[in-house]
Amino acid sequence: MPPANNFNRELLAYKNEAFLDSAAARSIRILSEYLEPLDRFRRQRVRDTIVFFGSARVTEEGPMSRYYDEARELSRLITEWSDSLPQPARRFVVCTGGGPGIMEAANRGAQDAGGKTIGLNIGLPFEQQPNPYITPELSLEFHYFFMRKFWFAYLAKALVVFPGGFGTLDELTELLTLTQTRKLEKKIVILLYGSSFWKEVLNFDALVRHGMISAEDLNLFQMADDPQSALDILKEGLTKFYLQPDQLAAPPPMLDTPDIARSRIG
Repeated sequence: MPPANNFNRELLAYKNEAFLDSAAARSIRILSEYLEPLDRFRRQRVRDTIVFFGSARVTEEGPMSRYYDEARELSRLITEWSDSLPQPARRFVVCTGGGPGIMEAANRGAQDAGGKTIGLNIGLPFEQQPNPYITPELSLEFHYFFMRKFWFAYLAKALVVFPGGFGTLDELTELLTLTQTRKLEKKIVILLYGSSFWKEVLNFDALVRHGMISAEDLNLFQMADDPQSALDILKEGLTKFYLQPDQLAAPPPMLDTPDIARSRIG
């Protein structure tokens, strides 16, 4: 009789959870936070997004509740308009950070319109939970902040920024910097919602006066104070940059085609 086989087979590396959680496999985890969302967006036929940023602290009943209501209404209007476009792929899908506050309002408005909507959540020590209005197949959670930011920027054709704190300011200024320095090669519509808030919190004119930015940099964004005006600005910009007849003539590319290079960062 042949001798008994007394050794245990080692786990394959890609099934070894201890290894995948180790410092040695950090690059694999980072790559996974690129490839897994890419696969989901391709399967859901998401071509591009409109990203909503804003405070998680703005509630439906709180002192700034008007911003919750208006984010919900603007998202509903955008989704209804987007879903009316004659495109086989999903255009201008509302995307948020997946949490409460303005993020919840935007996801909720898209759901009100019967559209799909994306939530890019982040794992935090105090456990920010995904809000219940995200399309389940498009609810993602990230470990790495920079990979989450990458996906915000990669597909975005427009950015709508409601009042917010440190996180909102971080996201806004990063996208403004990428646009200003032309590291974001596509055209992106940047809309600050709530002019009185933004003019008090960020003195853009002072930045120009002190020579920290150019006067032309003030053209990188626009402001609006009601959902209909905001919708008009978004529709005008998106139509100009992405819905011209020559752009509509070609079949809409998916995320695994060279078209994604036009959203290149860096």
